[in-house]
Amino acid sequence: MSQISSSTPLIGREDELDRLSGVLDRVRGGEARAVLLAGDAGVGKTRLLNEVTGQATADGMTVVTGHCVDLGDVGLPYLPFTEVLGAVAQDERFAPVLGAYPVVERLMGGGPGDEAGDRLRLFEGIAGLLADLADLAPLLLVLEDLHWADQSSRDLLRFLLSRGILQRSAGGAPTHRLAVLASYRADDLHRRHPLRPLLAELVRLPAVERLELRPMPDAEVARLVRSLREGPLSDTTVRRIVERAEGNAFYAEELLAATGSGDGGVPSGLADVLLIRFEQLSDTAQQVLRTAAVAGRRVEHDLLRDAVGLPEEELEGALREAIGRQLLVPGAGDTYAFRHALAREAVYADLLPGERARLHGAFARLIEGRGPRAESAAERAHHYRESHDLASALAASLEAADHAQRVGAPAEELRHLEAALDLWSAVEPSARPTGEGVDRVRLMLRASAAAAHTGELHRAVSLTRAALAGAGQEADSELAARVRYTLAGNLMSVDNLTAAFAYSSEALAMIPAEPPSRTWVWAAATHVLAARHVGENETARRVARQALSRAEELDVADAQADLLISLAVIEGDGRRSVEGRERLRRARDLARSSGNAPVEMRALFNLAVGTYESGHLEESLPWITEGLDRARRAGLLSSPYPMEMRYLQLLVLYTLGRWDDCVRAAADDAQVLPAAGGYRVGPALYVALARGDFRAADRARSLLEGPFDWMAALVAGIALTEAAALQGDAEAAVERMRSTVDVLTDDAGTRPHVTVRLAALALSAVADRAADLRLKGDQEGARRWAETASELVESARALAVHGGVPQGPEGQAWLARAEAEWTRAVSGPDPEAWAKAVAAFDFGDVYEPARCRLWYAEALLAADRRAEAAAEALAAREVFARLGAKVLLDRVDELIRRGRLAEAPAPGASLLTAREQDVLRLLARGRSNRQIGEELFITGKTASVHVSNILAKLGAASRTEAVAVAYRQGLIVPETTVRD
Repeated sequence: MSQISSSTPLIGREDELDRLSGVLDRVRGGEARAVLLAGDAGVGKTRLLNEVTGQATADGMTVVTGHCVDLGDVGLPYLPFTEVLGAVAQDERFAPVLGAYPVVERLMGGGPGDEAGDRLRLFEGIAGLLADLADLAPLLLVLEDLHWADQSSRDLLRFLLSRGILQRSAGGAPTHRLAVLASYRADDLHRRHPLRPLLAELVRLPAVERLELRPMPDAEVARLVRSLREGPLSDTTVRRIVERAEGNAFYAEELLAATGSGDGGVPSGLADVLLIRFEQLSDTAQQVLRTAAVAGRRVEHDLLRDAVGLPEEELEGALREAIGRQLLVPGAGDTYAFRHALAREAVYADLLPGERARLHGAFARLIEGRGPRAESAAERAHHYRESHDLASALAASLEAADHAQRVGAPAEELRHLEAALDLWSAVEPSARPTGEGVDRVRLMLRASAAAAHTGELHRAVSLTRAALAGAGQEADSELAARVRYTLAGNLMSVDNLTAAFAYSSEALAMIPAEPPSRTWVWAAATHVLAARHVGENETARRVARQALSRAEELDVADAQADLLISLAVIEGDGRRSVEGRERLRRARDLARSSGNAPVEMRALFNLAVGTYESGHLEESLPWITEGLDRARRAGLLSSPYPMEMRYLQLLVLYTLGRWDDCVRAAADDAQVLPAAGGYRVGPALYVALARGDFRAADRARSLLEGPFDWMAALVAGIALTEAAALQGDAEAAVERMRSTVDVLTDDAGTRPHVTVRLAALALSAVADRAADLRLKGDQEGARRWAETASELVESARALAVHGGVPQGPEGQAWLARAEAEWTRAVSGPDPEAWAKAVAAFDFGDVYEPARCRLWYAEALLAADRRAEAAAEALAAREVFARLGAKVLLDRVDELIRRGRLAEAPAPGASLLTAREQDVLRLLARGRSNRQIGEELFITGKTASVHVSNILAKLGAASRTEAVAVAYRQGLIVPETTVRD
């Protein structure tokens, strides 16, 4: 039989090869680049990468390659990067560079363990190492099979491409001479595959591009088939191979390789094709490949030799046969790999159950015999489990969980802990690992914490409920209390507040307050949170003060911090006050000194919310940035408080009118946190609706799928109520407002603060409907909608003051708008009500005051105050145009046409509001926005908004021109600028 040539040219991928060659040319010229190479299994990604790496090597580039491996549910943190570092370490040329980064020894098993969650130094060390290698010679980093990458490797890749090695300096200096080529199977990426969001995030980076290898045209497959065989092939054979290959180069190669088997006919399934070719090998070669398949995609020669148990000479002969048939390929470091992962999968699936278990056991014992390295624990756990040595699998799973925790990989830690829990009951008690904290209940608690850290909140609840069931027979009341207050905390994260309060009450009752203990202090801290959530504020204050005293007595700094945060929120004027925020700063410092990242993030979140609620929007952004940076360093970006901060960040950007920034940040979050629901998309949905993209309503509805999520329900409620209002559907707006309030009302009957906003949005549609019916003479219909409006405004009034404490500036502004909309629905537009609404949003908000100005202009026009109406309409129009708020831009243009406001008198005193006249006088005195804000007791941002409005109304292009126009038109006189 003719053999497949091992030196055939690359066929059918000339365009892709040219593109990648161009990337390498740019890299050698000093421009770092990355390419994500996508394609179905067998389409030719590895062949193309081999061609590119060969060219790169010939051109003097350093080439290092890392492979991801499929170990089922077992994660092996940082595996491809460990392989890359191993290759670098073997090259003496790079010893000085590697020695400059001792932190990377953590991935090579030679460095000391670092504190859990502190991955930033590790990531920066690897970025620095790659950069220095690229400074020695142009560097090509190849990462294969990203679809099998563990979460930690994905996180590191994200860091390298988005913040590390591809970025230019602030001065625009050239980047490093570095190329990253990363391949993955596109057909393996199901809808919820964890690689999907990362890919979508990376391709938006300027230095990253995506290259998809599509199925080859039939003519190219035919060329490939003929080039692979040294002897002649009949047209019939080529045609049949082309038909069955369906554009897949690997299918074509395998079908061609099986044509001389004499079996007649070629099976249609790839696995059958692979096995036919495999079965053409000698018995010894088949035995070697079966053993290699159990090891994984790649196996070391020594390990394979010991596992297969053949004399060296026989092993080498079998390997030579497998390599000659192109089923195995030799690799660096005396290793062998299956030429394609599908080949390994097919061989592995063909193993007999007993044979598979025996071989897994052999590999487990061989790896164990090399020394119990932490880095090999996940691999040992996998082999022991598949060999049915459950006791050893349990021990290795726990070791792997510890290793994942040390290197800051909470998702892998959770998987290993869950694997250990699955094995626990199947292992005899005498064979289970022993030691402090190693029992089923404590492992469940640890797993619930890992689940919470990765954002799997419902899984955290399930794990803690399982721990509660196990702790029911525990004599240790302290452990039983721990389980209950942990469950309470997890239940609060999924908004099951009544149950959380019940469990925190049980926990506090199970252990005495005297003598003081850490467990009681933390039980009390959790109870304070739960009590506040169900409206038991007096209980929360009393317990918090008592627990704070005990925490100070015991010197438990993080518990002190947690309790200070609670007191800052529930006492006095809360976190909006200067005193409350000072308490929160102290809590932040205490939590930081104790190393408790979750409590520190809680303090930073409340600092950000406090400044936002007090109307200091710009001041909240630095707190958000600090909180997210801390979460990133701790590996906790998916935990509850960072999620809240991400939403708040989007909300602040939206409110400040930085809509494009908001949309970009939401898109980034959507890829980083695919399961984050409303936290990552809310304000971006509001932007889309304002810009006329009502597909956002469908995206909002999708948030309501699956288990109940409080934030998702809130965001969907706002978006869908807004969508209905903008589309003039009063019935839908009212129904959505009511259903959202109902679903967000807690078990104690407390309605959410957002009721005020929802009522105002629904009232907008109701007022439109009532006004339309009055114009048509349907007074009865208008009266019915007026009654609905009265019901809605009462809901807003009741929630604007909650527990005797008024909502902050935003809540009061929404109430003012609700009042104005109610008046419009009941009796028609009222200029004074809308003037109050415009002023109420005077805390830095951009869009909402412009929206209120639109209705203010309509009310002024109805009162025949056309000059003022024109001023307000033009000011609103300027904002809508700048934001791209198409829906209301069309509406204000219609109002301007209908009211002939473009023909209103030239700008004069009547065009400026009283506040704008005050700002204009200070503008004429040369005051800056900050100085204007200080003199008028408003923020600099608000002053800037007023200045922009003045310029728009006066038709001026600059502050100086505006003052000149004001002088000409008599809006100000020279005397006003003579003295202060």
